[in-house]
Amino acid sequence: MTRLADYFVVVGYDLDKRGGSEGQGQILQRFPEKDWEDNPFPQGIELFCQPSGWQLVPERKPASFFVAVLTDINSDRHYCACFTFWESVENPQLQKGEPSEADEDDSPDVLQPAQLYAPKSLVLVSRLDHTEVFRNCLSLIYTVHVDSLTVPMETVIGNLLTCIIPIAGGSQINDPPLCSLTDWLLGCFQPGQDDREESSRTITLGAGDRQVIQTPIHDSLPVSGCSVAQLFRQLGIVNVLCLFCAALTEHKILFLSSSYQRLTDACRALLAIMFPLKYSFTYVPILPGKLLEVLSTPTPFIIGVNSYFRSETQELLDVIIADLDGGTVTVPECVHISLLPEPLLHHTQTAISMVLDPELEVADYAFPPPSVQPSTLKIQDKEIRAVFLWLFAQLFQGYRWCLHIIRIYPEPAIRFHKAAFLGQRALAEDDFLMKVLDGMAFAGFVSERGPPYRSIDLFDDLIANQVERIRQEMGNPQKVMKHIKELAEQLFKNENPYPAVSMHRVQRTSENTQPRLPQNSFPLLDEVSVQLFIDHATAKLKTAPPVVKAELKCMVPSGPPLADIVDRNGNVLANSARRLEVVRNCITYIFDNKMLEAKKLMPAVLRALKGRAARVCLTQELNLHVLQNRAVLDDQQFDYIVRMMNCTLQDCSHMDEHGIAAALLPLVTAFCRKLGGGITQFAYSCVQEHMVWTNMQFWEAMFYSDVQKHIRTLYLENDEEGDISNTEGEGGHKQLSALELASEQSRLWPTLSKEQQQERVQKEESTVFSQAIHYANRMSYLLLPLDTSKNRLLRNTGLGDVESISNSYVTNSIAGSMAESYDTESGFEDAEVSDVANSVVRFINRFVDKVCNESGVTNEHLKALHTMIPDIVQMHIETLDAVHRESKRLPPIQKPKLLRPALLPGEEFVMDGMRVHLIADGREETTGVMGVPPLLPAEGAIFLTSYRLIFKGTPTDPLVGEQVVTRSFPIASLTKESKISNINIPLDQLVQEGMQLRSCTFQLMNIAFDEEVASDLAEVFKKHINKLRFPQHVQGTFAFTVGQTANLVVEHKTKDKNQSIKTLSKNLVKTAKRTIGRQYVTRKKYSPPTWENRSSLQSEMDEDEISVSEEPDQSSLTLSSTIRSSDRQTMSNVVERACCRDYQRLGLGTLSSSLTRSKNEPFRISTVNRMYTVCRSYPGLLIVPQSIPDSTIQRILRCYRQNRFPVVCWRNPRTKAVLLRSAGLHAKGVVGFFKSPNAPSAGPSQADSSSLEQEKYLQAIISSMPSYSEASGRNTLSSFTSTHMSASDSSDKLRQPKIGALMKQVMGTKDDVPGTFSRGGKWGSIRGSGQQSTYNPDVGNRLAGKESPQANGGPTETYFLRQQRAYLYIIGDKSQLKGGKQDSFQQWEVVPIEVFDLRQLKNSFKKLMKACVPSSSNTDQNMTFHRCLEDSDWMNLLHRVLQVSVLVVELLDNGSSVMVSLEDGWDVTTQVVSLVQLLSDPYYRTIDGFRLLVEKEWLSFGHRFSHRGAQTLANQSSGFTPVFLQFLDCVHQIHLQFPMEFEFSQYYLKFLAYHYVSNRFRTFLLDSDYERIELGVLYEEKGERRNPQVCKSVWEYIDRLNKKTPIFYNYMFSPEEEEVLKPYSYISNLKVWDYYTEETLSEGPSFDWELVRGRQEEPVDEASDRQETTAPKSQRRIVWPCYDSLIKVVPDAITKLLQDVQNLENELGHPTEKWKDTWDKTKTTQRAESRLESRHSFSSSLLMSSNLSHQRRSQGMYLQESGVGSSINLALDCEVSATSTPAAGRPSTSTLYSQFQSTESENRSFEGILYKRGALLKPWRPRWFVLDKTKHQLRYYDARQDKECKGVIDLAEVESVFPGTPTMGAPKNIDEKAFFDLKTTKRVYNICAQDSTNAQLWMDSIQSCLSDA
Repeated sequence: MTRLADYFVVVGYDLDKRGGSEGQGQILQRFPEKDWEDNPFPQGIELFCQPSGWQLVPERKPASFFVAVLTDINSDRHYCACFTFWESVENPQLQKGEPSEADEDDSPDVLQPAQLYAPKSLVLVSRLDHTEVFRNCLSLIYTVHVDSLTVPMETVIGNLLTCIIPIAGGSQINDPPLCSLTDWLLGCFQPGQDDREESSRTITLGAGDRQVIQTPIHDSLPVSGCSVAQLFRQLGIVNVLCLFCAALTEHKILFLSSSYQRLTDACRALLAIMFPLKYSFTYVPILPGKLLEVLSTPTPFIIGVNSYFRSETQELLDVIIADLDGGTVTVPECVHISLLPEPLLHHTQTAISMVLDPELEVADYAFPPPSVQPSTLKIQDKEIRAVFLWLFAQLFQGYRWCLHIIRIYPEPAIRFHKAAFLGQRALAEDDFLMKVLDGMAFAGFVSERGPPYRSIDLFDDLIANQVERIRQEMGNPQKVMKHIKELAEQLFKNENPYPAVSMHRVQRTSENTQPRLPQNSFPLLDEVSVQLFIDHATAKLKTAPPVVKAELKCMVPSGPPLADIVDRNGNVLANSARRLEVVRNCITYIFDNKMLEAKKLMPAVLRALKGRAARVCLTQELNLHVLQNRAVLDDQQFDYIVRMMNCTLQDCSHMDEHGIAAALLPLVTAFCRKLGGGITQFAYSCVQEHMVWTNMQFWEAMFYSDVQKHIRTLYLENDEEGDISNTEGEGGHKQLSALELASEQSRLWPTLSKEQQQERVQKEESTVFSQAIHYANRMSYLLLPLDTSKNRLLRNTGLGDVESISNSYVTNSIAGSMAESYDTESGFEDAEVSDVANSVVRFINRFVDKVCNESGVTNEHLKALHTMIPDIVQMHIETLDAVHRESKRLPPIQKPKLLRPALLPGEEFVMDGMRVHLIADGREETTGVMGVPPLLPAEGAIFLTSYRLIFKGTPTDPLVGEQVVTRSFPIASLTKESKISNINIPLDQLVQEGMQLRSCTFQLMNIAFDEEVASDLAEVFKKHINKLRFPQHVQGTFAFTVGQTANLVVEHKTKDKNQSIKTLSKNLVKTAKRTIGRQYVTRKKYSPPTWENRSSLQSEMDEDEISVSEEPDQSSLTLSSTIRSSDRQTMSNVVERACCRDYQRLGLGTLSSSLTRSKNEPFRISTVNRMYTVCRSYPGLLIVPQSIPDSTIQRILRCYRQNRFPVVCWRNPRTKAVLLRSAGLHAKGVVGFFKSPNAPSAGPSQADSSSLEQEKYLQAIISSMPSYSEASGRNTLSSFTSTHMSASDSSDKLRQPKIGALMKQVMGTKDDVPGTFSRGGKWGSIRGSGQQSTYNPDVGNRLAGKESPQANGGPTETYFLRQQRAYLYIIGDKSQLKGGKQDSFQQWEVVPIEVFDLRQLKNSFKKLMKACVPSSSNTDQNMTFHRCLEDSDWMNLLHRVLQVSVLVVELLDNGSSVMVSLEDGWDVTTQVVSLVQLLSDPYYRTIDGFRLLVEKEWLSFGHRFSHRGAQTLANQSSGFTPVFLQFLDCVHQIHLQFPMEFEFSQYYLKFLAYHYVSNRFRTFLLDSDYERIELGVLYEEKGERRNPQVCKSVWEYIDRLNKKTPIFYNYMFSPEEEEVLKPYSYISNLKVWDYYTEETLSEGPSFDWELVRGRQEEPVDEASDRQETTAPKSQRRIVWPCYDSLIKVVPDAITKLLQDVQNLENELGHPTEKWKDTWDKTKTTQRAESRLESRHSFSSSLLMSSNLSHQRRSQGMYLQESGVGSSINLALDCEVSATSTPAAGRPSTSTLYSQFQSTESENRSFEGILYKRGALLKPWRPRWFVLDKTKHQLRYYDARQDKECKGVIDLAEVESVFPGTPTMGAPKNIDEKAFFDLKTTKRVYNICAQDSTNAQLWMDSIQSCLSDA
C-alpha cells in the first residue's frame, strides 16, 4: 500500500522578482509542510510548472494539464501533475503611477494593457503514475474553487493527501477499504461488506465525487494507456524501431513537440516497449527551457523539449532528434545505430504493420473480406507491446542457461556469461546484441530477473514456455498474429483489471458550458486543518494492523536450453562426421605412439580444427586421456598435442564465445613432459601466445562457472547428508541445475536457524576464496612467459597498461597499495623480470578485486589474497626458469635446412641467413586460393647481400614441401620498410616480430623472424638495410663497391665498414673538381664513321681513353682550336657520348676533319657547354642554329629554368621539321617573351633584351626549315604555302584535319575534373574536354583549320589548304603561360597543356604497387584489383604522356617544328621527346637505336636518375619517382600495338625497368654527364678493368647476353621503311604491364641472368637420374603461373628450335653458330624462296615474311593508296577505334598467330600472282588470286594487301580448266605453257602464270577442288 499523492503544491507567479522579459515562479503553499521521511520533497518544481518560462499574458489562456517527471538522487521517479490556470493581476507598471493616459498618447510605445494574467499551477507530487486520476483530482479542486462549492477546500486536499491505495494486484478481497480514513472523517460514504472489493479501488475526496483507480495486477509490467500506439502513429514503424534500437544501445534521444502531454506520452511509450529492460540513464520527458544545457551531457538520455526551443537543439552533434509533430527522426552523421539482427528486424516490422494496418495484407485481393478494421487505440497499443515482448523473447531465449550463480546466501549473487550466450546463439559478430548485453539496462535485467526464487510475470512465462511455439510459428503470419493477440489480451487485463466499472461522479466545473471565470484568486488555505487531516491519518495507520500481502514466490523456470535450439537449426555444427573421425583417430594414434600415422593425419586435422565442432571434439577426446589431473607424454607426443592446442586456440576470438579456451584451460595444466633433472614442463608454457588469456572477461566468466560448480556440489552433498528420508537417491539430484538448487535453498532460508544460516554463508565464502587462490595460480601459469627475460606478452597485448583490458574497475584501494608495497619489498635484482612479474601481479590483483567484490568476500580474506599473489607469481617464475633452462637442452625440433642462394660475381653477404617465415601477402596465386596447394607461408632464411635481399626456403604446406621458394629484390629498390603486428602464421611456429619490405620492382616480402633469431639481430638487420639502401654517396652503391669491399659480413661491431671507400670517394671528388677547373679535354682528329660501321664503333665506346691538357685562354676556346691542339689525344668518347653520330645521321651538323663549316647547313654542333659551365645538366656538345653565335646562347639561357635553353635533338628526314627540347621559362621570361611588340616599354631592360634574343633564336630555327626559306622569308602566313603541302599526296592532305581536334583535346581547360577523359573521337584527351584553353582563345585555330562547315561536316580540301599553320609549336605548361598575349605575326604558337606534377606520379605509383602487390588479402569486395588500379590513376597518366607525344608526332609529320618546354626539362620533357623520336624514327626501334635514344635523351640530357630513384642518403627525403619506368611502360604500350616494328622484345623493356633501379650497373647512376665525368664514370680507362666478370654498363651486359641468347630479340621484327607510328592512347586501349604482376617463386626475378642460367642446368641431370630409377614418367608437366618461369618452361617455338639446333650442333661436335647468324640465314633463304615461288602460301610466310603487313599498319597505309573513298576510310581509321576493341582489329598479342590473321576471316588454300585478261578491249593486268577451298571460290584482288575483293569466280560455275594460248596484249617473255583458260557457264577467263610449272600447279589445284565438289 502507498500514498496516492505525497505533496500538494500551489505555485504562482512571483510578482516581486519580476525583471526583464523572464519572470519567476514561487511556491505559494505546500502540504504537508514537513517532508515525509520516506520521500523528501523534490526541488525545482516551479521550473517544471512552466517549462517555457513564467510570463504574464494580456489574454486569459484555457487551463492546461500535463505530467512532468523528476528523478531524485536515488534514481526514484516523481510524477508531478501540473494543472495550470490563469488569474488576472494588475499591470505592475501601470500601478507605479507613471504615465497618465494623456501622456500615453504622446509616447510612441505599444499600449500597455491594464489587465494582465499570471499563471498559477496546482501540482500533485506522487510516486505513482496515474495520469487520469491526477487530472480528475486537480480538476475537482479547481471546480470547487471556481464554482465556490460549499465543501471546504482544506477537506478535499486533506482527503487527497491521505488516500492509501495498493501498488498492484488491486482485486485482492482481503485488502482493507482504501479510503476508510476519509469515510471516518466525512461519513459521506460508508461501504457495506458487499462493497468491500469495490471500495478497495474507489476513492472520494468528499466533494460528492467517486472515482475508480485501476491498479495493475503486476507491478513489474509497465502501464502505457494509448501512448505506444500514439507514438507509432506520430513517427511510423521504421522511425520508432530506429529509436528503440538507439535507446537500447545507449544513444542520446531528444523528442520535440509543441504539446507537453505528448512529450510525456512519447517518452513513456518508448520505455514501455523496452520492457523487460529498464532504462537507467537520464530520463526527463519535459525539460524546462532554463535547463537546456543538460542536453550537452556526455551520458545517454531520453529527453523531451518543447518545439519552441528547436533552434537551440540544432547544434547538438550526437543527439538523435525525433520530431513528434512533423513525424521525422533525424540521425546525425557521426551516430551509427546498430539495428536488430536480421531476420528478427524484418519479422518485427511485418508484425507491427499487421497490427497497425491489417488491411495491407488483403489490399490486393480481388474479393476483399468485408472489413478488416484495426483494433481500437487502447487494444492496438497492447498489441504493439506484445510484438516487442515477442521480440525480446526471441532475443533473450535461453538467457537463464548462461547465468552463473556464485553466492546463494546471504543473498543470491548472479553473473551473466555473455560470451557463451553469443556463441550459442551464433551471434558473436552481431553489433546490436553485443551492445545491448554490455549495456546498463541488461545489467539491471540480470540483477532483477536473475534470482531463481521470486515472483514471475508474463515475460518469464514467455521465455520458459513459449519459445518453442514462437520458433515453430515463425513462418506463419496468421499464427504469429494469434499469439500476439493473446499476449495483448494479458497486457490489457493487467492494466484494466476492472473494465466493467464505469467512472463515478466527478464534478466538473461549468467553465466548459458558460464562461464563468473565477473572480477572485485562488485562496490561501489553512495549513493547520490540512495538517490535522494528515496527522489523524498517520496515527490511525500506526494503530492499524500491518497489511501483509502474501507475495507469490516460486522457482523461475529456465526454458529450453540453448544448445538444442541452435543444433536443430544445424548451422553451427556444420562439420562433417568424417572430419571429427579424423581428429579422434589422430589423437588415438598419438597416445598409442603411432607417430608416423599421426604425422600423416596432422595437416587434415589442422584444417578440420577451423570448425567449431572439431575443436569441441578435440577437448572432449583429450579429456579422456587425463588421469587424476595429469597426463605425462614423451617429447613427440607433447609437440603434437601442443600444436593441436595452438591451432585450436588460434581461431578462437578473445571472447571465447564457444568455450573452447575454457575447456582447454584444465587440459593445459594436465598435459606435461619430463625434462632432465626431475623437472616437468606443462603444456601451458607453450600455448600462451593467444589473446584470450589476456582478456579479463574470459577469466571472470571461467571463475564464475567454476564457483557455480563448487557451490552446486556443496549443496548436493548437504542434501544427501541431511535428508535421509529422500528416496530418490543420487540420480535424481544430479539432474538439478545450479539455479534450481539455489531456488530451493532460497525457499528454505527463512526456516533456517541463525547458526545454520551463518554456517552456510561461511562455507560459500571459503568456496569462493579457495577458487580465487586456484585462479591466481592458473592465471600466473598462462600469463608468465617461459622465458621471463623476453617480455613478449607485455608487448603484444594490453597487459602492460592497467586500464586497457576490460571494463572492470578496481573497487578496492587494497589492490593498489599491495602492488606498490610488493614492488618495493620483493627485492628483485633484474628490472626486466620484475616488469613481467609486476604486470602479471597487477593483472591478477585487479581480477581478484573484481570477482571478490562481486561475490561478497570479506575484506580480511581479500587482504590475505593480495599478500599471496606476489608469492605465487614469484614461485612460478622460479619454476619457469628451471623449465626454460632444461627445455633449451632438448634436441631442437627438426627445422628445415637453410638453403643458401647463389650470388653474382662480386656480390657478397652482408648478413648471413636468419631464419624467418615468409608470410602470404595479397597475391592470390601463392596462397592456394586458386585450388593449388599454398606455396606461402614458407619457412627459410633471409639473406642480405651487398646487392640484394633474398629469401630462400620451402613452403610449410607438406604437399608442396619439396619446392624451393625464392623471392628477392635489389636492396636499392626498397621503397618501404615497416613493422607487421598481426602475424597470422600457422601451427606452433613461435615468431616474435614481423617486417614488411616493399620494393619498386613490384616485389613484397612479409617476413616474421623465427624465435631463434635474437631480437637485437633483427635490429642490426634493419640498420644494415637502411645503410645499404641509402649510402652516404653514390660511390657506396653496389655498382661501385662490387668486388672491392672487404668482408662485410656482420660480426656485431658498430664500426663503419665503408670507411675506405668513403675516403676514396671524397678524394676522387676533390681531384675531379680541381681537374675540371684547371684543365680541359682534348680530342684527336675525328673522322666520322660511315653509318654502316656504327656498331663496331659502339663497342669501343667504353674503352676509349681520355686525356687532359692545360687549358688555354678561355676566349680562344672554340671547337677548332680545341681539336687542333698539339696534344693529339683521343676525345672520340665525348663525341660518341654527345651522340654526334646520331646528329650526323640526321644531318644536323658534322665534325669534319678540317672543321670547315659548310655554311649552307642550317645547324651546327656548338661546344659552348664543353666545360659544362653553361648548363650543368646538358651534354658537352649541343645542336643550335648555324646563325646563332655562342654569345647569344649565354644570354638566352637566363630565361629558362636550370639554364636548359632550347636545343635541337631530332630532325624529320622528310619534312625537315626539327624537334627541340628545353625547360619551362622562368616566370619573368614568359611575359617578356609573349609580350605584344608594340606594347610601350619603360626602357631596354635586361628582360627585354633577353626576350629579343629569344625571338631571334626561335626565328633562326624557323628559318632553318626549307618550307620557310621557300616562302622567300616573308613572315606573314597568309600568302605562304608550303611546297611540301602542295606537293604532298592526298594522304597528307587528309591527315591534316586531325591535328585540330587533337590539339583541342590535348589542351584541357582549367575547370575540368582531372582524371576524366572523353570517349568520343580518336584521340583521348588529357583533361577530357573539347573546349579551347582558357589561356588564349586563338591557340590552335590555324591548326584546327576553322573551316566553313559543310553539309556532311567534313572540311573542304581547298579551303583547308589556304589555312596555314605555324612553323613552330611550343608545347608549354599551362600554369607557366598565364598572362601572355599571342602575336598574330609571329610564326610560332604556344600549345599550353596541363602536365601532372611529380607528386601525382609518386602517389599514383604507390597506389599502383598496392594494387599489383597488395600486402594482405583484400576482404573489401569494393576494392578489387581493377578498382584499385583505377584509383591509382596510373593508366590515366600514361594516356596523357602518350597523347602529347602523338600530337607532337603529328605536327612534325606535317612539317611544323615543335619545341617541348615543360617543367625543368628533365622529366616529362624527356619522356615526350624520347617517345616522339621512337614513334617517328624506325632506327630508335632497333636495339642499338633504343640504346642511343636512352643515352642521348635520358643520360646526356640529365634526367636525374639518382634524385628520382632516391639512391643516396641526401635524396632519401625526395622519395622514389618512377619517371623512366613510366616511359618504359609507354614504350611497352606502343610495342603491344605495333609488335612488328620493334627489334627488341618486351623482355628487353622489363630488363631495363628492373636494372634502372637495381644499382647493379653504373649506367643509371648520377644525375648528369657532368657528375659522371666528375666521378670518372663516363669514360673508364682500360687499365681500370680489373674484373672482366663485372660489367659496369648495362648496355655492355645486354650486348654480351644478346650474343648468347635471343631473349632480347623480337622474332616478329619486320619494319616498314619510314613508318611513323601513331598509337591509340585511350585508357581502354592500354594494358597493365605484366612486369607489374608476374612473379617467379622458383628462382626469383629472371633479370640477373648468371643466377638464372646457373640454376637452369642443374635439374636436368637430376631428372635423368630419377627417370632411370623410377617407373616410366608422364610426359606432362604442371606449370604454375606464379612459380615457374614461363619463358623457360614454355618457350616460344623459334627459341625452342634455335635451342634444338644448338644442342644438335653440340652433339655432332660442330662448332656452334651464333643464334643471330642462324636466324638471319633462315630469313634470307626464306625470302629468296618466297621470291622464287609465286605461290605464297600463308603458312610459309607466317613467321618471317618482311612484306606481310601488320593490320594496324595496313589500315592507315594501304587505304590511302587506294585513292577511292579514302577520305572515308581514313576517317574510320581515326575515329572508329575509340572503342576498346576497334572494328578492324587491334589484335591481342596473347598468341603469336592471331597477329597474322589475314585481312578477311577467310581460308586461303592457295594464292599467288596471275595475269588476267580483262573483259572486252581491256588489257592484261596482274592480280592477286586466292583459291578458297572452304568457300569454294576463286577470288582476286588488286594487290596482296588489299582487303576489297575485285571479283569472285564461283567454282560451282566452272565447267573446265585447260591450257590456253597467248592472246593480244599478253605479258611478254613468258612461256606459252604458262597460259590457261577457265571456262564457266557465263564466260571464259584467260589467265597467265609466271611460268609453266606455276600454271600447272594452279590448274591442278583448281581441278582438285572441282573433283572434290
